[in-house]
Amino acid sequence: MGHSLSGAPRLAAPISRFYAPSSWIDGKAEDQLTALSHKEGVLKIVAFPDLHPGKYGPVGAAILADRIFPQLVGNDIGCGMSLFLLDMPAHRLKADKTAKRLRALSTPTDGQLGTIGGGNHFCEVQTVGKIHTPVAGVSNNSTLLLVHSGSRALGQAVFATHALEAANGLSAPKAYLAAHNQALRWASANRQAIAERAAKALRCAAQLICDVPHNLVEATPEGWLHRKGAAKADQPLVPLAGSREAPSYALLPSPPPEALASLAHGAGRKFDRTSMKARTGNPANLSRTRFGGRVVCDDKKMLVEEAPKAYKNVQAVVADIESHSLAKRALTLHPFVTFKKAVHS
Repeated sequence: MGHSLSGAPRLAAPISRFYAPSSWIDGKAEDQLTALSHKEGVLKIVAFPDLHPGKYGPVGAAILADRIFPQLVGNDIGCGMSLFLLDMPAHRLKADKTAKRLRALSTPTDGQLGTIGGGNHFCEVQTVGKIHTPVAGVSNNSTLLLVHSGSRALGQAVFATHALEAANGLSAPKAYLAAHNQALRWASANRQAIAERAAKALRCAAQLICDVPHNLVEATPEGWLHRKGAAKADQPLVPLAGSREAPSYALLPSPPPEALASLAHGAGRKFDRTSMKARTGNPANLSRTRFGGRVVCDDKKMLVEEAPKAYKNVQAVVADIESHSLAKRALTLHPFVTFKKAVHS
């Protein structure tokens, strides 16, 4: 437990949990929340139903503090999701052809702009499962593209430069903020470039619907608001990713003030990567989905680590979000082809 300047034990920062007691939350993530609540400088914590343990703190949380903690943003600064509308009707899609064309995304570029990266990042062609609330331009026969990526090596370099010296927070964050904001802009441009490359490969055009980061820090009147795996919800539409075996959603956010203008960003991991080999069968069976779609991932280790079983039930996560009046569904989107990584000869 931290201490105040007077030497008395410091009161823990309040934690607002926007999930039901029955929701799947890893005990390690709860331990990280508790530890963080006692950290000097932390003022308030908000946790969402996609909460899971992270390397430097809980993922799926927003943290208000009186100083900047680079560790609470992480090394993938600006990581987020962008949703695009493709001018290609869904009835024209062919799974094998789409998967083959998306392999163009693995072709090297000048620098890293326009590349997805590893881990849970992806570019996914989606079809409309249900329209709950009309979204401009979207019909039941629409095709959409969801891109999840971040700032790649740039964010890692910023983190390496500033994080080690900032275990207790940055009292003079000017240099970090300048580098952070550059990485934030780069990550957004990277998602746009990925979408343009995908649309070119699919021989269509992509129109941006929304671009929402979920790893960032920003100034507010109350203090510095950190988001780690928590979507910036002060905008009209927010994507929430499921898995390649589960729907994703476009949400209409309406978070109450105590949610710190934030929202869950996805289903959230249920099991860590190291345990997935024992939980998953033949990797060859992971390249097709129950929606009749395909998964492009030639890295068998990544295919197993990111298997659908690794993630929580996204419908339960959305149910928690709606029951706490954080947002309501606008679109239910079904995965058609998910691109993660392809190896070119």
